[in-house]
Amino acid sequence: MQDVLSGFTVGITAERKAEEIGNLLARRGARVLFGAAMHTVPLPEDGELAVATERVLSAPVDFVVAITGMGFRGWFEASGDALTAHLGDARVVARGAKAKGAVRGAGLREEWTSPTEESAEILAYLLEQDVAGKRIVLQVHGDPMLEFRRALAEAGAEVVPVTVYRWTDPVELEPLDRLIDAVIAGEVDALPFTSAPAATNFLARADRTDRGEALRKALRDNVLIACVGPVTAAPIVKADLPHAIPDRARTAALVRLITEQLPSRDA
Repeated sequence: MQDVLSGFTVGITAERKAEEIGNLLARRGARVLFGAAMHTVPLPEDGELAVATERVLSAPVDFVVAITGMGFRGWFEASGDALTAHLGDARVVARGAKAKGAVRGAGLREEWTSPTEESAEILAYLLEQDVAGKRIVLQVHGDPMLEFRRALAEAGAEVVPVTVYRWTDPVELEPLDRLIDAVIAGEVDALPFTSAPAATNFLARADRTDRGEALRKALRDNVLIACVGPVTAAPIVKADLPHAIPDRARTAALVRLITEQLPSRDA
């Protein structure tokens, strides 16, 4: 297992988990190239996030949807105890274990957690609850979830979206550009993605620098694209690129998938 990825090169586009993923792959013998594809920026507490929070506090809430642990936790850290008190009687739905942990850390209790960690499963659950006339607070993270919100609105619900973070280009663009060039040159064997914004901006950066067509060809022909879950994979699906998803939406499962599939692809 230690050298099972010897001779393979893996590109890391993550920002927050780059070192963790890189170390796990390097221990298995892989050569690792880093090129963060995006940078996470917290929204200012006195700006857009504050406006969204004031809207939440302006009327009773029937449902709260926690999409990510990081985003939900960040919202409550920025907004204080008034938010916990206001949402105490709301029915809370969480997308996966990390979101559930953040819900409990905020002093709330979830009534249901999505087993597959897919937004579509959460939407189906909410629509089964007869949401007509209900007020639903949706914590979004990365993807604005427009179709999700539209489906709830068409069912008669009032949806209040809360965005805690926005995404920009990485602080340094040179590593990302070098990684894109390496993919195009056929020097990268696998490309794991841990967030939809990273996947989106990786492709968009290539498009903005007139390398989009060459990058997509290389990705289709030469690279194992591994996405941590269906939400992360959405931009890859939209681009009609082949990809793989582990059985669990966890970093360790993503690394295991690469470890298992890369040698067999080479053979």
